[in-house]
Amino acid sequence: MEVEQIYGLIGYPLIHSFSKTFFNEKFESEKISAEYINFEISDISLLKEIIAEETRLRGLNVTIPYKEAVIPYLNEMDETARLIGAVNVIKFIQNKGKLILKGYNSDIIGFTDSIKPLLTRQHKYALILGTGGASKAVWHGLESLDIAPTLVSRTPKEGVLTYKDLTPEIINKYKVIVNTTPVGMYPHVDECPDIPYTCLTEDHLIYDLLYNPDETLFMKKAKERGATVKNGLEMLLLQAFAAWDIWQK
Repeated sequence: MEVEQIYGLIGYPLIHSFSKTFFNEKFESEKISAEYINFEISDISLLKEIIAEETRLRGLNVTIPYKEAVIPYLNEMDETARLIGAVNVIKFIQNKGKLILKGYNSDIIGFTDSIKPLLTRQHKYALILGTGGASKAVWHGLESLDIAPTLVSRTPKEGVLTYKDLTPEIINKYKVIVNTTPVGMYPHVDECPDIPYTCLTEDHLIYDLLYNPDETLFMKKAKERGATVKNGLEMLLLQAFAAWDIWQK
């Protein structure tokens, strides 16, 4: 029997998707007539084709590299997504026969709720590795926790540090380091962000948004220096719960 509702994930590439397994198991356990599909698209413009072909769509998650690029395709955004400037949840709303796509950001909820228990008084400054859509949610999440963030990029930009700028003094000041890049993600498990790992201490908190592998090389090298480390699996789970609440409200 054909399912009544379709949900899905858009991104590229979609090598491993936690969301597909999570939601399809949820649908089955709660006897919901729905299916979650991975839509691997090489260009964000292909979103139009997906919407036209799949009339049962009720919601989408958005991942790398489309959290910012998807915004022009939306009709509305909630205040949090607008503030952050990145979207990872789209709700499909039917209003008087017209389809409205509304963007939300549940990454900020997942990130703040998962990192908060690990924070101590010494965690006042944070480095965010990467400047993509995920980094924006992390930035606003850190600010909401009274932690001053600074972005790190491979290319020089005003107000942004480069990896070459990461001196021992900088690493000593910034006791929280968050990786929002795909560096180290499966299958490239032998790669890691280019930071001076020898400067890390047991006072540092190292957070990787990646969750495949469970322990990235970034985390492993930091743990060898005594740092507290955490991957992005709990964040992913929490943002998935939040996405489901958005779709159902």
